[in-house]
Amino acid sequence: MNLRSNFPRGSTLWALRQAQWRALGIPEADMDKPKIAIVNASSELSSCFSHLDKVAAAVKHAVREAGGLPFEVKTTAPSDFIHCAGSAGSYILPSRDLMVNDIEVSVEGPQLDGMICLASCDKTAPAQLMAAARLDLPTILVIGGYQACGVFRGEQVDIEDVFEGVGKVGSGEISLDDLDCMSRVAVAGPGVCAGMGTANSMHIMSEALGMTMPGSAPIAAESEAMYDLARAAGHRIVELVVADVRPRSILSPAAFRNAVTVALSLSTSINVLRHLQAVAEEGGIPVNVYDIVSELDGRVPVLCAIKPNGAGKIEQLDDAGGTLAIMKRLAPLLDMTAPGVDGLTLGERLETVLQPEAGFIGTLDAPAARGPSLVVLKGSLAPDGAIMKLGTTTAPELCFEGPARVYATQADAFADLENGTITAGDVVVLSGLGVKGGPGVASASWFAAALAGSALAGRTALITDGQLSGLNRGLVVGQVMPEAAMGGPLAIVRNGDLIRIDLPARRVDLLLAEGEYDERLSGLGEPTYVRRQGWLGLYQRLVTPLSRGGVLRNEAE
Repeated sequence: MNLRSNFPRGSTLWALRQAQWRALGIPEADMDKPKIAIVNASSELSSCFSHLDKVAAAVKHAVREAGGLPFEVKTTAPSDFIHCAGSAGSYILPSRDLMVNDIEVSVEGPQLDGMICLASCDKTAPAQLMAAARLDLPTILVIGGYQACGVFRGEQVDIEDVFEGVGKVGSGEISLDDLDCMSRVAVAGPGVCAGMGTANSMHIMSEALGMTMPGSAPIAAESEAMYDLARAAGHRIVELVVADVRPRSILSPAAFRNAVTVALSLSTSINVLRHLQAVAEEGGIPVNVYDIVSELDGRVPVLCAIKPNGAGKIEQLDDAGGTLAIMKRLAPLLDMTAPGVDGLTLGERLETVLQPEAGFIGTLDAPAARGPSLVVLKGSLAPDGAIMKLGTTTAPELCFEGPARVYATQADAFADLENGTITAGDVVVLSGLGVKGGPGVASASWFAAALAGSALAGRTALITDGQLSGLNRGLVVGQVMPEAAMGGPLAIVRNGDLIRIDLPARRVDLLLAEGEYDERLSGLGEPTYVRRQGWLGLYQRLVTPLSRGGVLRNEAE
């Protein structure tokens, strides 16, 4: 086969590689086979990744059966709930781009022919899709699946309940002992958060884009179905290499539009928008994800309400047919010509999928909610846009106006939430936490979760350029663009300023007297933020705005 990994016999590269690989016990007969990277983010730091070594073993066996030569390569393994501890959560988003470059080094350096990427926690699937788009080598994502949950006082409890439990302790709704007991049982096995958080959302996006084997998401971690799909991907990747089917032939504008449609139908995490935009940026694909959201506004209903959007469980979506079932329902709104790694167009793939049974998954005519579930807001406070997740509970006709309470860290906001300084009607502003200011988008999600779990839920709004979790809910306007550290209007908000969130008009505005807005902006001067060292400093200097996905680029680019 004409593979880039097969160096000319007698060349320096050939001779050195022969010496290295023979020392590994690789037979001579395997040297010229398609060489497949098994990109594995296994880690002992988080249960999200604790099963991936077993998944990698299954994939490697399948690759060998299909006539390929697998090489397992390890990457950084960021877990939002573990890596959020350092630097106020600033390592979370930058870990995505670190992984992209880690994959490039591990696959481009040795000139391997294709990739199987094992996706698990929030940042792995986006990073792997970004790397696939950048390298444009045959790639399939294998989904690691969602975790099992426990029971507390006769009711299911998961990581979201623990996440919001801090606010409930503060309001006296539960005790600290209750929270401790919940944390002991919330995670009952490996895999990602069992809700429509960023991880499950991005797993579903990966399938909606056509980059997984059909039926991959959502799926229970460690299930036989998960291992069957992992083995199928191991067989299929060798065929993709031989046929030279590359990601950019799959990641078309139509594929992104399909994925955004699915995202709106499930009220996924708002973070999928920045990640999808980042994938498009890495592949040079002419797509503006935020424009697609605005274009589809009001046209896509919510088909099922999975926690935190409602009482539905991720297991129920899995049992009802997952992404394939959702896309079957959405068929009139989708581009059926979009191809996938299975070699079929979406239309061909859905021909064999039965319409879901009535019940858990609604229809276009009888949905779980009329939508929209995610909206892009613009206005004087977010000239380049901001995102609000409505889910199924926030009324699309909502208007909320109140005085600002401005904080530079969520720790300060926490303190005021606990001491009663923040009251009903306030608009909490967490500012200066974006990709430059954070840097890397410092966390606002802990405060958002505590607010949602407090007695002020629904009576107080939050606006931020900081990091939100896919599990956050309530009156939260996130990803405000441009961020404060890039000269965005969040930087000029002062305590007591009136802010108005107007959902019917899709606006978020700072209500200042005529001329004062421009006067404050002009008085900002050059944006200022604390310059960091190390990886966060490199990220801070190279990162683009979230309107471009927050990818890393030289200034000249």
